[in-house]
This record gives sequence, structure tokens and C-alpha cells, in this order.
Amino acid sequence: MAMLSVKPSQRFQLQDWHTNSYLLSTNAERQRNASHQIRQEARILRNETNNQTIWDEHDNRTRLEERVDTVNRWKEMLDKCLTDLDAEIDALTQMKESAEKNLQAKNLPLDVAIQCLTLRDSRRDVDVVRDPVEEELHKEVEVIDATKKALQQKISQTFEKLCLLQDIRQQLNSDHRGKMETLDIDRGCLSLNLKSPNISLKINPARVPDGSSSLQEWDEFSRFNKNRAEAEMKAATDLREAIALTIAETNNELEAQRVATEFAFRKRLREMEKLYSELKWQEKNTLQEIADLQEDMRHLEEDLHRKFLNLKLCHTRLESRTYRPNVELCRDQAQYGLTDEVHQLEATIAALRQKLAQAQDALDALYKHLARLQADIACKANSMLLDTKCMDTRRKLTVPAEKFVPEVDTFNRTTNRILSPLKSCQLQLA
Repeated sequence: MAMLSVKPSQRFQLQDWHTNSYLLSTNAERQRNASHQIRQEARILRNETNNQTIWDEHDNRTRLEERVDTVNRWKEMLDKCLTDLDAEIDALTQMKESAEKNLQAKNLPLDVAIQCLTLRDSRRDVDVVRDPVEEELHKEVEVIDATKKALQQKISQTFEKLCLLQDIRQQLNSDHRGKMETLDIDRGCLSLNLKSPNISLKINPARVPDGSSSLQEWDEFSRFNKNRAEAEMKAATDLREAIALTIAETNNELEAQRVATEFAFRKRLREMEKLYSELKWQEKNTLQEIADLQEDMRHLEEDLHRKFLNLKLCHTRLESRTYRPNVELCRDQAQYGLTDEVHQLEATIAALRQKLAQAQDALDALYKHLARLQADIACKANSMLLDTKCMDTRRKLTVPAEKFVPEVDTFNRTTNRILSPLKSCQLQLA
């Protein structure tokens, strides 16, 4: 009989085996709990830090945007200030040249006054009267000598003011260039994100650069430049007005009555041109509205035709279903649905017909109002033509008789310009 070979080894008790299994399970559960707790804390930390980072980046992006807006507003103010300054320099230079020309051509107002008096001597009958215009023409001769000294004084003041304005312009231009460079840098910062290729860690980025200024100093610097420029521009404007007043005094005294009369003509002509443009704009919009309304009416008719087709389809289905045999002829959901669809389509067709009728009434009203507009446009064109003839005739009051040439070509062009819409209106009314 064979013997069983038993390998000598350590033997554990059954209780030890159960204890080992229990410890493994308990430790696994405890380790999982600990790991779960760490994972939850890590998630909380990630959420908090992500939110903090996102809000910090958002807040700083908002601050950058606000700073860009602030700098941009200052840049725009400096742009406007530079534009106004350039315009003021140009205007002052032109005024200086005008003053110099008036100083050199000081005899021209005298010639104009004498020639105007000569023209007025050609009046007939009761029109040959010493009116306020003639009195002002005689007064102009006395004013010419007094304007010579005043013009020379204003020219000297203008030269000094131009030198000062050029110096201020250089200061404003330097400040403007700084704002432009700052905007480029800050807008570049705004364009950066986490995926930008040119972001990197820097050495001591939070340092305060040498030469940094406070926000108040920055604001006061630009405000000082702007206020200074505006003050000098105001002074230059006053100087220009003084020069213009000095130059205009003679002409105003000589031509007061003519200016008043032609001002009334120009004012009336501008009013009629404005009203004419308004009526043409209304005509254009009315024509466009008529075209749009006609297009919508066409769509309404198309929809109405389609709804009739849908109604025919429903009627055919309902009629066909009446031929179901025996018990199949039941009022099922399809029957109710088709019946509701018929009622809905009938209501829709009625609404479309009503809306189509309303659209036709609106179209008729638009055509009637268009006719009234075009008739009024023709009247305004005729009035503008009459006022243009009057303005052309009044040129004889200022141009010397031996040099006066009626501007026939210009008048014809003006007449054609005004008559062309008149003919167009008449054709449309026909």
C-alpha cells in the first residue's frame, strides 16, 4: 500500500484565515474611504482654485478693458483736440493771409463802393432815392482808412499766436503718440490667452519700473495739455473773430441791405430745398413701400392658393374615408384630426382673404398719396426755379456794369437741374 507524502510546512488556524480575510477587506474599505476623502478635497480645491483663477483673470481682463477704454477716450479727445488745433492753425493762417491780402488790396473796397454807387445812379423814377444802402456805401469810404492800422496790428498778433499754437501741437502730438503705444501694448495684453505662443515666465514681473507715474499725475498731464490747447484755441478763435470782424466791417457797412435781402432769398431757397429733399425722400420711401406691399400681396396670394390645395387634400381624405366598410367607418383620431384641419384651413383662408383686402386698400391709399406727393414736388420745383432766377438777377447789385456778364450757362444748368425732377413728376402723374 502506497504512503501519502506530506510536505512539512507551517499550518495556520482557520480562525487566522478568517481574520486575514477580514483585515484585508477592512483595510481595503478604509483605504478607499481615505482615497475618496482625498479625491473630494482635491475636487473642492480644484473648483475653488479654478474659480479663483478664472475670476482673477476675468477681473484683470475687465480692468485692462476699462483701462483701454480710458486711454482710448483720452486718445480720442487728443485726436479731436489735434484735429481742432490743426483746423484752428489752418484757419488762423488763412485769416492771416486774408488780412494781408486785404491790407495789400485796401483800394478794392473803395472801387467796389464807387462802382456800386454808379450802378445805383442808373435807377429810374421813384427808385432813385437815397436809401440806407446808399448811406452805408458812403460810410464805407470813411471806414477804409481806419481798417489799415487795425489790420496791421491783427497780423502781428496772429504771427505770435501761430508760434504758440505750433509749440502746443508738438506737446499734444507727443502725448498722443504715447497713448497710441499704450493702447497697442494693452490691446496686445488683452489678446493673450492660455494658448498664446508668446507667453512665458518673467523675472520679477511685479516690480515697479523706474520713472512710473501715478494715475493722478497721468490724468493731470493729459488734462493740462488738453486744457492748455483748448484755452489757446479759444484765444486764437477770438483773434480770428476779431480779424474777421475787422475785415468784415467795411463790407458789411457797404452791403448791408444787399446782404439782408439775399440772406432772405438764401434762407427761403434753403427751406424749399430742404422741403424738396424731404418730399423726394417720402416719394422714394412710398414707392419702396408700394413695391414691398405688392410683393407681400403676391406672397399672400401664393399662401392662399397653397391653403386651398391643403383644403382640397383634407376634403378628399375625409370624403375617401366615408367609403370605409361596415364597422371600419368609425370616428377615429384621424377623422377628428382631419375635421379640425378643415376648420383651421377655412379660418386661415378667411384671415388671408381679409388681410389681402386690407393690403389692397393700403395699396390704393399709397397710390393716392403718391400722386399728391408728386404734385407737391412739381410745385416745389417750380418755386425753386423762380427763386433761383431772383438770386441770379440780384448779382447786378454787386458786379460792375462794364464787367457784368449774365451767367447764362450756369443758369441753364440750374434750370435743367430743377426742371428735370419737375418733368419726371409730370410723367409719373400722367
